[in-house]
Amino acid sequence: MSPRSASVNEELRRRSQERLLQAAVELVGERGYEATTLADIADRAGAARGLVSYYFPGKRQLLQTAVHQLMHLELAKGLEREPLPDGDDAGREWLARAIDAILGLAVERPRLMRTHMAGILTAEGFIKCAEQQRLAALLRETMVRYGSPEPDADYVLLRAQLMGAVFAVLLPGAPVPVERLRAELFNRYKLEWELGVPPDTRAGDETNAGTNGETGSETGGETGGDAPDGRKPSGADGQR
Repeated sequence: MSPRSASVNEELRRRSQERLLQAAVELVGERGYEATTLADIADRAGAARGLVSYYFPGKRQLLQTAVHQLMHLELAKGLEREPLPDGDDAGREWLARAIDAILGLAVERPRLMRTHMAGILTAEGFIKCAEQQRLAALLRETMVRYGSPEPDADYVLLRAQLMGAVFAVLLPGAPVPVERLRAELFNRYKLEWELGVPPDTRAGDETNAGTNGETGSETGGETGGDAPDGRKPSGADGQR
């Protein structure tokens, strides 16, 4: 049997890493961080246990990479949803979709996202990886489409605001309703409430939100279609 080519080996490595990242997302969503071991992740991925350590220095880096990949893929899916934005409002629609994609993860995968946020606040902090860089590039491109004159600075601010909003949605004992956070972000960027994926259009999905044992109710936030006071904002400034 002839040896595999370099391209075949690279594809096999990529698939192995993909399986490990998916397994990490699934298991932490089901069991939580402490109850999930690297051996569990390898078993779920159908990979040799030593392969996890070969690709990732530790469980924290594996999880951050996995969540950043999930965020990148969800953001890309939201931005690429048909019909694609066009016309004068295209830039605002792109940004609205980006905001809704990230807030949607907080609602639909609360345990996973809470674990991710907690990990960022540990001594290891924010771990840079290729998936994080892809996510950053997509957020930057969103700000370019929005019309930002300084996308390099503005996408960093957007990222910080989204992280803060996710934290607020998931804060144990004192969560902020996602509708209120969405209204604040939309007001900041002068976005009409109807842009993106308003909460009322997600209500049916959120009834059975999440996968792998996660539920939208874990956030403690409201999931209805109205603004925080029960009425829908009618414009970019949040006036009713």
